[in-house]
Amino acid sequence: MKSIAVIGAGYVGLVTGTCLADLGNRVIILDIDERKITLLKEGQVPIFEPGLEELIRRNVNANRLAFTTSYPDALHQVDFVFIAVGTPEGVDGEADLRYVRMAARSIAEAMDHPLIIVNKSTVPVGTGDFVADIVRKYQKKPIPFAVVSNPEFLREGSAVQDFFNPDRIVLGSTDPEAAEKVAQLYLPLRAPIMITDLRTAEMIKYASNAFLATRISFINEIAAICERVGADVKEVARGMGYDKRIGHYFLDAGIGFGGSCFPKDVKALEHMALVHGAHPQLLRAVMEINRDQRRRVIVKLRELLADNLRDKIIGLLGLAFKPNTDDMREAPSVDLYHMLVNEGAIVRGYDPVAMHNARRLLPELQLAEDPYDLATGADALVIVTEWNEFKHLDLRRIKTLMRGDVIIDGRNIYDPEYVRQLGFRYRGMGRGYPVSNEGPSGNGQDENTS
Repeated sequence: MKSIAVIGAGYVGLVTGTCLADLGNRVIILDIDERKITLLKEGQVPIFEPGLEELIRRNVNANRLAFTTSYPDALHQVDFVFIAVGTPEGVDGEADLRYVRMAARSIAEAMDHPLIIVNKSTVPVGTGDFVADIVRKYQKKPIPFAVVSNPEFLREGSAVQDFFNPDRIVLGSTDPEAAEKVAQLYLPLRAPIMITDLRTAEMIKYASNAFLATRISFINEIAAICERVGADVKEVARGMGYDKRIGHYFLDAGIGFGGSCFPKDVKALEHMALVHGAHPQLLRAVMEINRDQRRRVIVKLRELLADNLRDKIIGLLGLAFKPNTDDMREAPSVDLYHMLVNEGAIVRGYDPVAMHNARRLLPELQLAEDPYDLATGADALVIVTEWNEFKHLDLRRIKTLMRGDVIIDGRNIYDPEYVRQLGFRYRGMGRGYPVSNEGPSGNGQDENTS
């Protein structure tokens, strides 16, 4: 059994620490947010992540998992300390390292024996050296330590599953012995372990997220073309995906990516490239296409609602940035809300688990009790998050409750022909269809868009 401290009780820290405890280690998770630690000690989980609450309860009961706000308590006799604090977006798109800096200094001031410091946060290339410099500067006396980069690849909504079934474990350090010791923690997972240098490991994380974001923006660009030529992007993506060089993953056209990783990491990589003299044209295009996806929803609503959204009631089905999470950071719903309000629309919203975050982030948003309450009196519904429960709504009932008849399927979860047969004017993202007489008021206007 190894003793591990994890600094940060957010998505990454809480999941990583709890799962390491479930592998048989003694883990203590530290956060300077006293309210968050109090909730955890009382058995309440401050984030929604499938399977996490049960896992925390099991490991707390087994005395393998504890929580604290004290660095001396957290670092007492531990072998490893994982830094898993946030690195939010800075004013110019760069990663803000203030919390990493605070954690490194606090570790230095509290450590009283040799440690392996493992950087789990997503950080710019060179941060490992930065952490080492801070620790050396603030140590009360010289104590040996090593820094290892161990980037995380957890997806919100499936983070627990991802931890126990990783595609690979990436470790980087200037101290091969320290990297090997960290590798021992992951041996029970039976996953490929890649050991490289510190800066390469840090770059792998950014490059991976930027590539996945690029795939999403690429298929969204294809979706825009499909709308113009009458092709169906879902079938296009399916045909592309059978090519083993391409694969099916991250080829779902929609209203773009959000969350705490992709937008922030692409911007941070762009900033990193600029300050080092590179010219990141592709990264800029990825972000611009992503922003366009939100705007396209507004364009579709205008086309179907006689180019006037003032006083129209628009319902947003889904507020979290993706299913199986309550996270609304960089969520498309937030952008759509502000754009619709600027158009004079009355905006309502519903989400199965993110309502508490919506009240905090969008206090003026009218919240519905369920999808049918949301539909009542609405002129249009926009599918923003592809929750499974939305795929199985009683659309006939929805139709009778709505004042209007417009559905903008921002995640392409419905069959266009079926929805149209129910009497809706339906638009997906890249769901091309033949030119018809359908227009905002059935007046024969050509709308060869989806």
